Amino acid sequence: MTSALTQAQIREVPFFSCARSFERQWPQLESRLKEVVEREKYSQDIMVDRFESEIRAYTSASYAIGVGNGTDALILLLKAAGIGPGDEVIVPCFTFVASATSIVHAGATPVFVDIDRATYTLDVEQVSARITERTRAVMPVHLFAQMADMAALREITRKTDLQIIEDSAEAIGMRYAGTHAGLLGIGGVLSFFPTKTLGALGDAGMVLTNNPRIAERVIALRDPVLDNAVYGGSRMDEIQAAILLTRLAGLDADIARRAELASHYDARLAGLYPQVRTPAIVRRRDDITAVYYVYEIESERKKELIPYLAAHGVGTEEYYPLPLHLQTCFAHLGYRPGDFPNAESACRRTLALPLYPDMTEEDVDYVCGVIASFYRSVHA
Repeated sequence: MTSALTQAQIREVPFFSCARSFERQWPQLESRLKEVVEREKYSQDIMVDRFESEIRAYTSASYAIGVGNGTDALILLLKAAGIGPGDEVIVPCFTFVASATSIVHAGATPVFVDIDRATYTLDVEQVSARITERTRAVMPVHLFAQMADMAALREITRKTDLQIIEDSAEAIGMRYAGTHAGLLGIGGVLSFFPTKTLGALGDAGMVLTNNPRIAERVIALRDPVLDNAVYGGSRMDEIQAAILLTRLAGLDADIARRAELASHYDARLAGLYPQVRTPAIVRRRDDITAVYYVYEIESERKKELIPYLAAHGVGTEEYYPLPLHLQTCFAHLGYRPGDFPNAESACRRTLALPLYPDMTEEDVDYVCGVIASFYRSVHA
């Protein structure tokens, strides 16, 4: 496909960058890193304690427990909730693979359901039909910019005595009726992977809960000295905690900036509907506070659009290229193509565009201009 721009006109817009932010934050970060080095305590020390305290204040969680990464956080939370061999956990099939592999690591079996076509989150209406005598929990995944329908899900679990374990890895700052994501069931998790709304410079994660029994068990499980016969341990690094403490101070401003950039995308891409479907036309719940972790669009020509954008300097990511029920590692569960049509359609069509606080409106204009150029070229 012929490029509409000359080499001189092409600009680089990576999928993610935080270099400018860290340059601004460096003086405070340098001071904290110096403190870590002087103490010579590099894991689960005062920086982690401070960060846990700040996250408790930000989310109003009774307990915020730092661990090595978001996947470990899910595994530890499942184990702390008593999930194990012979148990089933209902989970959507359109999500990062760790949502389901964490269930396997806990010894249980993931039971997949489809997603709501409008929001990409778990289709609550399918949950009741998947409950068996082995079902112990439901794991909603709060995805991209919004939370699952927690009101409907809590009503189902109240009647069936099931636990809700939230995969809220992407959901820092998201709230349902004022309650932070991860605190609407027995607990939830946060991931601080670098591209997340609050990101480290490596791996880090956290368990959120208001349940003292769950918290006590997670704390025991994360320490290999205390409970290494059950789990190998997963502790947060002091350096990552120092980075996260520094970035946390600007989190609300970053969330607001992401919303501004998303709104700019909405306006610039509106004229390309229906070739491009944007979050602006997705149904939103008034009782859910959205946070734009990812700006996800849908395109019927995604496979052609991705290399076209790359050729013009624009980075993208596929969230997600293949639904979980069709991945090889879950083939033994017996699912087939067509079982979950909404998830399969989303995998064929969804594409994440660059979205991070260091972007400018000019970057968004450029990305949208390249997308418009693509559609002009395919219709020429």
